[in-house]
Amino acid sequence: MSRIYALIDAGLMNRSGLSAETVASFLHRHDIPVAQYRDKNSELPEMLEKLKLFRALYRGRLIVNDRMELAGYADGLHLGQEDLRAVDPDPRKAVSKIRTLIGDGMLGLSTHTLDEIVSANDLDLDYIGLGAYRPTSTKSGAMVSGKALLGLAGYSRHPVAVIGGVRWEDAFPETVEYRVLGSALFEKICEEMEKGK
Repeated sequence: MSRIYALIDAGLMNRSGLSAETVASFLHRHDIPVAQYRDKNSELPEMLEKLKLFRALYRGRLIVNDRMELAGYADGLHLGQEDLRAVDPDPRKAVSKIRTLIGDGMLGLSTHTLDEIVSANDLDLDYIGLGAYRPTSTKSGAMVSGKALLGLAGYSRHPVAVIGGVRWEDAFPETVEYRVLGSALFEKICEEMEKGK
């Protein structure tokens, strides 16, 4: 079964009333090897403090979403297609510039279509995010592909992380390296807290 990649969305964490300590403890108990910290609402200084706190608490690989200026405080960076084009219109040049910044840190890129996967195959990436699998509350405008998405995973030469409405119990074919859990992760943490684990 594919491994879990935790998506730590600051907004979801706040709405769930969970502390960074509680979330990090859960990740360790379940041996979750990779977590991405995403914060779409905080100002940069507050985001940095939250990221530093998570870095101190979490022993796995911590990836930061979108914010290249924070990549030095994490183990890698995840970018969307628009973020990549903002660095440079030429994807290879963009990735080269990012690699200069993050070195051998983990680099992921969001993909949604076969064309984006094929384009990503020529880039120096560590994985692609592929989605959305199901509709989500945090990405209302995302293109949802469902099971058809799993067929696309086989075209990637990079490890694939399926994202978007993925549930704890979802099982994917071996072409999928990671199940990215966002809302489902927080639901599971709250469920375990209610049971007193």
